[in-house]
Amino acid sequence: MPHVIVSPCIGVKDNACTEVCPVECIYDAGEMFLIHPDECIDCGACVPACPVSAIFPEEDVPAGETEFIVKNRVFFGL
Repeated sequence: MPHVIVSPCIGVKDNACTEVCPVECIYDAGEMFLIHPDECIDCGACVPACPVSAIFPEEDVPAGETEFIVKNRVFFGL
């Protein structure tokens, strides 16, 4: 399962996650970053790098933040 970036990233967009991603699957989506679900290799390197704890494995996205799973897929046309 890919990782998903949720609401704490909005307006913050710290590049730390993009710098540690070995496959460069984190993209600038305007107000926040999003992870391409087909490119993510589920390594988890981005999770500890995020200063606002906004990145979760898709299956662990907190209740109330699941809309970001859909937002990711729509952004990437999936």
